[in-house]
Amino acid sequence: MSTTSPAVDTTAAATAAAALVPADVPLQAAPAADAPPADATAVVAGVVGRTSADVALVLGPQVAAALAEGTDGAALDPAAALRPALQAAAAALGDGVLEPARLSTAGQVVTPESDVVALSGPDGPRAWLVVRVRPGGAPAAPAPAVPTQRGAALRALYDVELTLTAEIGRTRLPLRQVLDLTPGTVLELDRAAGGPADLVVNGRLIARGEVVVVDEDFAIRVTEIVSAPDAV
Repeated sequence: MSTTSPAVDTTAAATAAAALVPADVPLQAAPAADAPPADATAVVAGVVGRTSADVALVLGPQVAAALAEGTDGAALDPAAALRPALQAAAAALGDGVLEPARLSTAGQVVTPESDVVALSGPDGPRAWLVVRVRPGGAPAAPAPAVPTQRGAALRALYDVELTLTAEIGRTRLPLRQVLDLTPGTVLELDRAAGGPADLVVNGRLIARGEVVVVDEDFAIRVTEIVSAPDAV
């Protein structure tokens, strides 16, 4: 079956998701020799952004059993438990916002337009990542610059409000540690204390700055504007 499309690297997305799928062995992205069983449970979410797509994880029997067993005998909601894996896959596809996840079946999410990659252990596939790029959702080639039209378009959007997020760091945790979080847990981030915070708009890095306090509220003093080629 197809494992890549002209617009996205499905194998990279599957590799990112594999590390966050509950399994007792490391999972590796591998070409899917066959489609997953049509009645297998799937967790699917849309990705809206530069690349808009539907991303799904189809559960093999071992993963489904692990979620049913859960922690301390309490079953886990597949949509909640696999959302971190879907987020990792979405991030590998490019800038975008992951919509709420929902339950489905492999028969509903695997279509002729889908790319399917197996997440395999030593004994074969444990899960499958399914990506279907939405019509018109693939990244387009940059259009020639038209300064006058672009300026007019921007002026028309001047009053549109955007959500700006300040990010002081990230960390990666296996699903078990995420589920075991309790009040008082300390998580070490990937950035030194006092380091600059990232300013992000719609998932895109636009600037960096230092955290300050203004009238007892946190604020950001911008210290660097990130140019488009450097934004990640």
